[in-house]
Amino acid sequence: MYNSSQPNTKQADVPPAQPNKQGGSESKKFEQKYLGPVPKALSVEGGAPQPVDQKNIDPDTYTEKDKVKATFVSLARNSDLYSLVDSIREVEDRFNKKFHYDWTFLNDVEFSSEFKETVSTIVSGKANFGLIPKEHWSYPEWIDQEKAALVREKMREQKIIYGHSESYRHMCRFESGFFWRQEILKDYDYYWRVEPDIKIYCDIDYDVFKWMKDNGKEYSFTISLPEYKETIPTLWQTTKEFIDKHKEYLAPNNMMNWLSDDDGNTYNGCHFWSNFEIASLNFWRSDAYRSYFEHLDKAGGFFYERWGDAPVHSIAAALFLPKEKIHFFEDVGYYHVPFTNCPVDPEIRKERRCNCDPQKDFSWRGYSCTTKYYNVNGFKRPKGWEKYTG
Repeated sequence: MYNSSQPNTKQADVPPAQPNKQGGSESKKFEQKYLGPVPKALSVEGGAPQPVDQKNIDPDTYTEKDKVKATFVSLARNSDLYSLVDSIREVEDRFNKKFHYDWTFLNDVEFSSEFKETVSTIVSGKANFGLIPKEHWSYPEWIDQEKAALVREKMREQKIIYGHSESYRHMCRFESGFFWRQEILKDYDYYWRVEPDIKIYCDIDYDVFKWMKDNGKEYSFTISLPEYKETIPTLWQTTKEFIDKHKEYLAPNNMMNWLSDDDGNTYNGCHFWSNFEIASLNFWRSDAYRSYFEHLDKAGGFFYERWGDAPVHSIAAALFLPKEKIHFFEDVGYYHVPFTNCPVDPEIRKERRCNCDPQKDFSWRGYSCTTKYYNVNGFKRPKGWEKYTG
């Protein structure tokens, strides 16, 4: 484990006061972009939408002391350096140059001096480097490695994406059950996952971590879609076996009806695309999630099938959290090949200086699960969504 030797001495930048385009009697107001994300509203049949309460950040009083215990987390190889550097610049330029949160980089081998020196010079917070323990990136003793190899061989023949990959399975198991256990993360409460070759299209001018904490949000996403069923043939049955034994972990007002179209009998595959996550580390540390992961791990599906961390995280969040603790960021603007999240409302794109093409937005297309998320929560969809469904 390595910590950058240079401490973070930079102070969070308080945004300048902006004229309130709506008018008002207060002498100093800020545009919504400085206060928080675009507020959600509940659809009311035959009536005006009902705004959902949210606690906005007050730029007049926000200081460095208001920052929460949060970090960016990137799982990376030394060979990912320059594709990850591009991602870091995206996040720094759009958000972190104003707030100077730490970055944490994880690898199953030691990071090179070039990697450490390069990323340390471009992050505005402290850079932390963690070496993943071997037991977190290897086969547990109960896995039949020959059986696992035969599965990979069969999936290669079936041309299932990443079906042949051994390292991909270790990655999915690690992201599901071990990244949040890393000693280097023990003092943090929230994280933002950042992968190589991503883009952030819109300005984020408020402290997103503080907003998450202040509003009781424990998981957030930008893109959602169905998982490849060939990779998870027994994941839902294994989940149902766990639920039957631990009904106490099911949250009231959960999102089972986002995961299942038949009251939990089958899984529709909907999952949050976990290459972007802003979430609570304490949720993964909870008894509910720990027990769930251990149940899945003993079943062997990370190796005997190709269970991904995205459906594992998503099922857990949707079942163990009340739905009001899960947030969709419609106004961040995000890209990870091959999907794009771009605000479809032109006023949002203008206010938040987004540089994305709304024609490429995936949110409202037929294959997206974001429409179902809005339906389950009763949210009014953003202005103009109907133009981007094709």
